[in-house]
Amino acid sequence: MRFSLVDQIKELEKGKSITAVKNLSLAEEYLQDHFPGFAVMPGVLMVESIVQAGAWLMRYTNDFQYSTVLLKQTKAIRFNSFVTPGKQLRVSLSIQKWEDNLCTLKASSEVEGEAAVSGRIVLEQFNLADKNPSMADKDADRIKDLKTQFAQLWNPAKQVTP
Repeated sequence: MRFSLVDQIKELEKGKSITAVKNLSLAEEYLQDHFPGFAVMPGVLMVESIVQAGAWLMRYTNDFQYSTVLLKQTKAIRFNSFVTPGKQLRVSLSIQKWEDNLCTLKASSEVEGEAAVSGRIVLEQFNLADKNPSMADKDADRIKDLKTQFAQLWNPAKQVTP
């Protein structure tokens, strides 16, 4: 099951930055338990939304060269407000440092203009075949699927410059 926490990429500058949104709907199952009577997006999923947006920036920058991007580290994560159903979480990331397969990104997010979660993350990119050459076909299939999903999230022709 795909757990996509980016609904649309709003701004994207190769090798520099990304802005994406996650629209929170009451239909999301985890809200039934988090918390009863006061549904809010769990903080870990807010961070995951940031991670997924950062991964899209890395994939786009490297022309989808790698099948896998994973969270390696979080730094100075701060939670400032809740995301409730019917609201939109807007995440923005910029690349701070990129060495080999590790990328450090500065992240911030907001809900209706109010800071939600911020901090820095380190993401690692790789192909499964790097450790097991027999996985090259899996890498190719995954990259193909990622390109299809990316085309649904990012349509530069529909973006409006502020």
